[in-house]
Amino acid sequence: MFKNKYLFFFSSFFIISLISCSHYIGGAVISKPDEYSHVYEAKEKIVLRAVASVFREKDIGANITIDEKNHRVDSDYRESGDWRTKAQASVKQLNWKECELKLSVISEKKTGKGWEMRHLLEKDQYNVFFRVIDLRIYEEMSKVE
Repeated sequence: MFKNKYLFFFSSFFIISLISCSHYIGGAVISKPDEYSHVYEAKEKIVLRAVASVFREKDIGANITIDEKNHRVDSDYRESGDWRTKAQASVKQLNWKECELKLSVISEKKTGKGWEMRHLLEKDQYNVFFRVIDLRIYEEMSKVE
């Protein structure tokens, strides 16, 4: 029951956020992808698994892989019409109880010149991802290994 309400809330918020920034979609060409960070009270391994789980659930990219050696989660591009999207995240342990997650969602639009990186998500949309990841961290921590 909780998951359905949560999924409805997240989906609704995400759609409303995209609609509210629809005038930006396809507008700003960028040379470097946006990257935002957030600090969690969890170990790297837990955060990596939580991020990969969120990427899979939200269908952000294809072939999501966890690279525990380099503390990264990466995906391949997922194409939809003239757009393609992928995500990447890196985790760095700050101290014995905290780690920093750097997240980047890369969106590209197909043009006559090839693929151009575009600014699609704002800080608010990244904050939604961070909240979802935070909840997923608690789910990962509660699993018995």
